[in-house]
Amino acid sequence: MMWLGSLAFNLGFYTWTTFMMVICLPILVMPRRTTFHCQRFWARGVLWLMRACVGVEVEIHGQHNLPAGACIVAAKHQSAWDTLIWHAIVEDPAMIMKRELLMIPLYGWYSRKVGMIAVDRSGGAAALRRMLRQAKAAAAQQRPIVIFPEGTRTAPGETRPYQPGVVALYGHLDLPVVPVALNSGHFWPRRRFLRKPGTIQLEYLEAMPPGLERRPFVAALENRIEAACARLQPGEG
Repeated sequence: MMWLGSLAFNLGFYTWTTFMMVICLPILVMPRRTTFHCQRFWARGVLWLMRACVGVEVEIHGQHNLPAGACIVAAKHQSAWDTLIWHAIVEDPAMIMKRELLMIPLYGWYSRKVGMIAVDRSGGAAALRRMLRQAKAAAAQQRPIVIFPEGTRTAPGETRPYQPGVVALYGHLDLPVVPVALNSGHFWPRRRFLRKPGTIQLEYLEAMPPGLERRPFVAALENRIEAACARLQPGEG
């Protein structure tokens, strides 16, 4: 049954995504916020498909830790689910993403339109400065900025060094950082066909104030996220 549910979800996901990308094309000439609402509708449709086809529920904890307006959301990244959930639950996010994603037909157009922040990971200091300029502009619009500190997906229980991008954002923007733990990789594994039933949990942890020194900030951020992820095991909560 898990195989059949996964097949139904994957077919539904690609059909729904293609349908939305095509039918919403006229929205690309409308104001940016209109495109955001289209993305939100798409993302919530995907969450419905996961629940209906696979039996995946979603629980969000610690919403009181997310301030209104501009902040930096530093989230663990285990699954493709992590890239769509923000459209569904956060108001007008500006997500840090790798530049290669802009090359994907249609998807790249929508990402540009809604003001996602694309980073050339081989671009060195110039790419970092460009990211900071775009992030500052997004913060001026009171948009939350979402970044994955490790820079790539990791399997549950796996850690990678936290990249300079989150430190640069923290130092440049003078905004609070909200660490986010999750367990999505248990249910939507990376590069796997099967989707597993259960409850994906996402937890906003206590915000870290601006002004901390670089090394204590990175150490505290990593410790908080990884410890919380270790708590969020499937079937708990």
